[in-house]
Order: sequence, then structure tokens, then C-alpha cells
Amino acid sequence: MVYLNLFVAFLVPGLLGYGGGPASIPLIQHEVVENHEWMTTSEFSEVLAIGNSLPGPIATKMAGYIGFEVGGFFGVFIAMFATIAPSLLLMILLVGILLKYRDSPKVKRLTIYIRPVIIVLLASLTFQFLNSSVNGIGSWSSGILLVLSYILLEKFKVHPALVIFSSIVYGAVFLGG
Repeated sequence: MVYLNLFVAFLVPGLLGYGGGPASIPLIQHEVVENHEWMTTSEFSEVLAIGNSLPGPIATKMAGYIGFEVGGFFGVFIAMFATIAPSLLLMILLVGILLKYRDSPKVKRLTIYIRPVIIVLLASLTFQFLNSSVNGIGSWSSGILLVLSYILLEKFKVHPALVIFSSIVYGAVFLGG
């Protein structure tokens, strides 16, 4: 019964939390603290703080932690699957529809119209990250990391994971991170 409750507790935020992790946090809190009383508000806030400090989607990190606390390793699987299942199923359905109609002129036109929007969104995100970097570590360190990363990725074709790892090492050694 615990596993069924865990599944439903994380399926509901996955279904109703339109807008990603931050939109589903209040729904998760309602299920975990108020409905099932698996945690206190204070414990939930600590889990939220830990989840925010780690990279990756907040809802899945919280599902993993809470799932482990409530149901052990199988609880982790149940809670995380329930969290991603709605998006996963919807993506499979939409990709199926897209593949079925990929030769349609309307679908081809749609993909042409979407490309500029994606470019603008990625550019906006890039400038937000750059601004955050300049505010956090300064313009010189940000510039060095930006130029070296570009050279490593474009000229020497270094794998992005190695560039990210090198940036972390740079931060730890030279920036005291």
C-alpha cells in the first residue's frame, strides 16, 4: 500500500504541475506533508534546500529522496517513475504523432516556425548564464572560461563533459570553489 500511495503522491504533481519542478513543489509538499504525513514542513524544507543545491530537475531529486525515505530503493524507483511518467508518456504520444505526419507540409512549416523561437530561447538562456557567471566570479574568470571552452569545443573537438569537468577544476583551484 505504501508503494501505491507513493506512486499516486508523485503522479499527481507530475500530472498537474504545469511549468516544471518549481510549479510542482507545492503539490509535492501537499501530498508528502499534509496528505500522507511522511515528513514535517521543516523536514520538507530541508529536502527542498538540498534538492535546490544539486544540479538537475528538482522534482525528480525530491522524488528520489522522499521515495527512499518512505519505501527504500524500490520507493525511489516508484516515486521517480511517477514523477516522470506523465511527461514521458506525453512525449512518446507526441513524437508518435509527429512521426506519423512528418511529411505533411503543415508539420514541416511548423518546424520551420519553431526554429527561430528555440534560437531566441537558447540565446536568452546563454546570456542569463553569462550574466550570472559575471556576477558570481567576475568578468575576467568568466571571459577566460568562455574563450577556453569555445576553443576546446570548436577547434580541438574536446568532449563537452571534459570541458565542464575542466571548468569545475578551474573553479576549485583558482576561484576557491
